[in-house]
Amino acid sequence: MNVTDPTIVIIGIFACVFILLATLAAASGMFSNGNKIIGKKLDKITARHGNNKGRAQEQAKKALFVKKETSLFDRFIPKPDELRTRLNKTGKNITFKKYVLTSLALIVIFTFFMDIFVGMSFVPALMVGLFSGLFIPHFYINRTINNRLKKFTKQFPEAIDLIVRGLRAGLPVTESIHAVAREMPDPISTEFGMITDEIRLGKTMDEALWATAKRLDTPDFKFFVISLSVQQETGGNLTETLTNLTEILRGRTRLKLKIKAMISEGKASAYIIGSLPFLMCGLLSAMNYEYMSVMFTDPKGQIALIGAAIWMGIGVFILAQMINFEV
Repeated sequence: MNVTDPTIVIIGIFACVFILLATLAAASGMFSNGNKIIGKKLDKITARHGNNKGRAQEQAKKALFVKKETSLFDRFIPKPDELRTRLNKTGKNITFKKYVLTSLALIVIFTFFMDIFVGMSFVPALMVGLFSGLFIPHFYINRTINNRLKKFTKQFPEAIDLIVRGLRAGLPVTESIHAVAREMPDPISTEFGMITDEIRLGKTMDEALWATAKRLDTPDFKFFVISLSVQQETGGNLTETLTNLTEILRGRTRLKLKIKAMISEGKASAYIIGSLPFLMCGLLSAMNYEYMSVMFTDPKGQIALIGAAIWMGIGVFILAQMINFEV
């Protein structure tokens, strides 16, 4: 076996990078302290109800402290059930079949494009196609989910305020939730409308709320469900509890915005520096394509390009982990 064969070198590079990324992912999860932060906030919410260790509090802790066993490979090629759950979280009509067909189409398109138009040999072109077909749909779904959850989180304190006003006016909790579904914009109206529909179909309010909390998987809504569950278990002034919860949620939002402002300069610098290689490549290709064509047609040039892209990806991954704060 010739170890200098470009195909073997490329496969070796991908294998080494995969191992490195898996190690980085494990290390980033090892040092995460998000559960401790959530635990402190859970204690703040439940402290006023005494030391009751009833069913609602145990269910709340179980929902918050459950550890999701997902590897780096599962993030890009999720299991079918997990993928369907993620597709439902987008709020769009994206089925499992559409997702898979789109991924396959992207793999074919990018493979033939890199092979025919760019001039890469088949194996590197296939690797680029596989990466594109797996990454682009995954990136789009993640971005859609994150944008929807950000919008939900931004609207959520106002929804709780509306529930509090309904409770003070004498309405029951279920009617106040229905008022949120009727008055608030999407995605709040959609999610609370689903809660109302599930209650009308025979589920208890507690079951409908926990089902939505599992579907959304956002701490803000889980705290809301915990507040209602603990109040049903122990009693107390629900309006005061929800009012305090809105203050906590708005405080978290202010802290997130402060952190975002603090790291904005560094992110802008990273974007500028990261775009320079692509700008220079495009500029040199426009000025003298024959000079740059070696990087696309020669196997050694292809290895250099793939290696550079991989190491840039590793750098982006490390930077993203450095600025990923749990609030």
